[in-house]
Amino acid sequence: MSRVIEHLESFNRKERFHLLRTALGEDTFTLEEGFRTCLGEKIGAEVPSKAFVAMDYHLDWLQMALYLAANPSSDGPIPNPDNDLFEGSQRDIDLVVAFDEGAKTHLVLVEAKLETGWSNSQLRCKAKRLCRIFGTDRPGAALVTPHFVLTSPRESKNIDAACWPEWMKPGGEPLWMELPKPWGLLKVTRGTEDSGTVQIERIPDSP
Repeated sequence: MSRVIEHLESFNRKERFHLLRTALGEDTFTLEEGFRTCLGEKIGAEVPSKAFVAMDYHLDWLQMALYLAANPSSDGPIPNPDNDLFEGSQRDIDLVVAFDEGAKTHLVLVEAKLETGWSNSQLRCKAKRLCRIFGTDRPGAALVTPHFVLTSPRESKNIDAACWPEWMKPGGEPLWMELPKPWGLLKVTRGTEDSGTVQIERIPDSP
């Protein structure tokens, strides 16, 4: 196991992950074979069954894991001018998958939407942060091969990736894979303020 994955595991403190791990009686999550195959086809690498998997993984944790992997002898306070290394924000990635191949670690960042569409402002903000994390001169960036994958029931045609780094849009377009949506999902909405009612609606097939 690479130092990158060791540190990714060390920072994985998301309560939901550990609740599900305990509830399912598993030491870690194992990716379903069909998902692994599809993800591997998108990124051009075979995803092993024992890949590291984490959910709702904070970008601060990701950046610090890379920093510590590149600076194994680091001890004491770490310089953080202008919050460049650690923002103290809750910004995260929906799913992180990591596995070693040779001397490098593939780091796959998966962002999901089930009902709503993608916000270009949100994606631009995330791309800007990822540029800082994986820039060629950044701590630990040379240890990994990063990938960015979008998943949703339908592929969006309105994503503006002009300002994204090349690794986030190989060939000029974002990587996308289908996220199947169960049929018959419902949502509840509040009626008018005067009616004192709520209304149950069926979620459309496409986001």
